[in-house]
This record gives sequence, C-alpha cells and structure tokens, in this order.
Amino acid sequence: MTHLTAFNISVNFPLYHSDNRSLKKTVFRSTAGRNRIGQDEKHRPVVQALRELSFTLGSGDRLGLVGRNGSGKTTLLRALSGIYQPTQGSLSMEGRLTSLLDPGQGMNMDLTGRENVRLRGLFHGMNKTQIAELEADVEEFAEIAQFIDLPVRNYSAGMTVRLAFAMATAVRPEILLMDEWILAGDANFMTKAKRRIEAMVRHADILILASHSAQTILEWCNRVLWLDGGAVVADGRPLDILARYLPPEQFAELAASRLEPPAA
Repeated sequence: MTHLTAFNISVNFPLYHSDNRSLKKTVFRSTAGRNRIGQDEKHRPVVQALRELSFTLGSGDRLGLVGRNGSGKTTLLRALSGIYQPTQGSLSMEGRLTSLLDPGQGMNMDLTGRENVRLRGLFHGMNKTQIAELEADVEEFAEIAQFIDLPVRNYSAGMTVRLAFAMATAVRPEILLMDEWILAGDANFMTKAKRRIEAMVRHADILILASHSAQTILEWCNRVLWLDGGAVVADGRPLDILARYLPPEQFAELAASRLEPPAA
C-alpha cells in the first residue's frame, strides 16, 4: 500500500563563516520576525529551514503546500525527495516516487538530450524496448527537433524545461512531488503539458504540490498544509485553510468563482 509519513522533520542549514558581520546582517534581515536562527549540538549558528513537521499521507491523498516565499515549501519537497537529509526526525514511504522540483534536476548538461533520456530509462530499470519507447515519447512531446542530439548545455532555458518536463512526466509515479515551476512555460506548450500533468495527477496514488496558485491548489488537492517560517501554521481542508491564508477579498473572489456556472 502506497504511503508517506514524515515524523518530526527538521532541516537546518549551517552558517559557515558566521563570524562575518555582513553575513550575519544579511541572514538576520532575511529571517526577521520568523525566529529561524538556532544552534546545532556544537553550538554553531544554523538557519532552521524546517521545524518539526509531521504528517501522514495514504493512497488518494492530494496535499497542497501554501505559504509565502521562504516559508519552507520547496525545502520540504527536497527533503521528501531525498535531496536534503533531515537534521531531525524520520521519513518513511512505500511507492515509486517522481519529483518535479527543478528544470535541470537529474540531467547531465554535458550529455545530449537523447543520452539523458536513455539514462533516465536505465535508472527506472527499463529494458531496451521500454527505453526506446521512452525516447520516442520524450522526443515527440518535448518538440526540440534536432536539439535532442546536442548537449543540453547548448539548450535555451525553454528547451531545457521542455526536455525536463517530458522526461519527468513520461513515467507514471505512485508518489508525485511537484513544485510550481512545472506549471510555467509558453502558452502553446503548457496547453498540451497541462493535460499530461492532469493525467499524472489522476494516476498518482499520492500528490504533494507546492504552489502560489490558490485555484490550482483548490482544483487538485483535498488537503492543505500552510507553512510559515519552516513550521506548520495550519493543516486541513483546502477551503478552510485558504480562507485563513488568503486576503479576504482574494478568498471571496476564489469562492465566487467556484459558484459560477461553466461557460457555455
């Protein structure tokens, strides 16, 4: 049975060269009012990026992460995906995980797009036939033509996103982690890409999505975690949490849009 459990998760980033006065000023200014400067067991200063987060998700759960910039949303996704090692607490999960967190994540910029696709297939334990199918799917969807056989370092930012998106969404996960970069891009590509994302979301057992779009959170999620200063402010049903998180006029507009009849 697919599940994901985070228990008392904390992530601290050490402040090296903390005796540097300009660094201290920068850090304290960026964390002002949030009380995020702490100490590790050796009494060295650290930034407390996440502080004692706990939650459990099972099959069918769709968790949305909301909070202002710097609240800990992306850090939490990176900890869940294994990029960051929790300083405290434990993570347990069962199920194949795919994370859509960074356009260049898992890609070797010195290899060609095609070589990166083949490596991704090998990582997922695919055989030659499956890798060939993956390659054809990514090549068709990314629409980068002959650039597929050039090193990724020569791609534009848009082509890198297209390739990363196509690769990441070609394999259906059981646990899907998504940051909002995946929802950005040129209009023509995203019209097609949104259908692909929606198919992934429907077929994933568990979804965790960080986004500033309340409409997207409300459309795709059945539970919301509100983060601030690396800690949980509230956890519950999307409308209940968004009513507290959003400015009153913005929430009223969101609620009204749900009552409007679909366009003919």
